[in-house]
Amino acid sequence: MAWWLWVLIGLFLLALEAATPGGLFFLFFGISGLAVGALVALESGGSLAIQWILFTVIATVSLVALRRPLKARLNVDGLQKPVDQLSEQIAVALEDLAPGAIGKVEHRGAPWSARNGGEAVIAKGQRCRVERVDGLTLWVRSEQGV
Repeated sequence: MAWWLWVLIGLFLLALEAATPGGLFFLFFGISGLAVGALVALESGGSLAIQWILFTVIATVSLVALRRPLKARLNVDGLQKPVDQLSEQIAVALEDLAPGAIGKVEHRGAPWSARNGGEAVIAKGQRCRVERVDGLTLWVRSEQGV
């Protein structure tokens, strides 16, 4: 088979990967098609049967060896990121925060923008609890006795 057909197959499979949501499945077959196309262009591909065997082996080995680490690295499954795990932790107000007001709190030794999502005033130096994270803003509420 001509090298450019393998390149077209590879590009089609890569486009199919881009059109599917996060499976990281067609990616390895597309790369395999491009690799076989390069081998055929360099006149190292062999017969058509050898080309198909190479395509299958390259795709399967790369899929088995690389898919799981790549999915974990790219966070394809949407696992919680560390910033999402700040809920229910304790912060200290760096300034007075009226209900609904935006100010600064210290959390884990770093200042954060914060919005008082509770109904009570949070005084400077008072400990408060993080309700949720919205971008780079912590929503906090007064925590009596924390």
